[in-house]
Amino acid sequence: MELSSFDDTSQPTERMFLEPISERHAAVLFQGLSDPDCYRYIPQEPPISVETLAIRYRQLESRRSPDGNEAWLNWAMLGHDGVAHGYVQATIDLQSLRAWIAYFVFARSRRHGYANEALRTLLPRLRERYGVVQFLAEIDARNEASIRLVEALGFVRERHVKAADEFKGAISDEYHYTLIEIR
Repeated sequence: MELSSFDDTSQPTERMFLEPISERHAAVLFQGLSDPDCYRYIPQEPPISVETLAIRYRQLESRRSPDGNEAWLNWAMLGHDGVAHGYVQATIDLQSLRAWIAYFVFARSRRHGYANEALRTLLPRLRERYGVVQFLAEIDARNEASIRLVEALGFVRERHVKAADEFKGAISDEYHYTLIEIR
């Protein structure tokens, strides 16, 4: 699929705005991203400074991979009250039209349905705007909250990969999920 530009509009939901991540979001998201407990099930570490996060977000502003084969779409989840709740992202392979989704919810915002609300808004939009035919998620098998979320959205577990990764002194199994029909 050849797209000259990627959607960079804010998407409203019932309680928040999903704003395409840009350099200016580094200061807003840094505190929530700095909590090491939020990285229990992912190999990444918290950003070391607002400046390094701003550099990363500046790289993401093009919303495409350097080779142009993928759309890199990232949205900050910002409450109508201005409180940041985390981010959601989709990496779309523009040839296969498959999209890998991910989300990061700040500790204070967990168990309040923010990721669910964001994804229920974005998945149909991604299908409509980019022609996505399949959504995928790869989740650490220990991450029960993420497993409940994707299953509530209608994702189906397709695969269990034993010893998929090793990080933070532990070996991690991984579940691979697929969604074709959006609920």
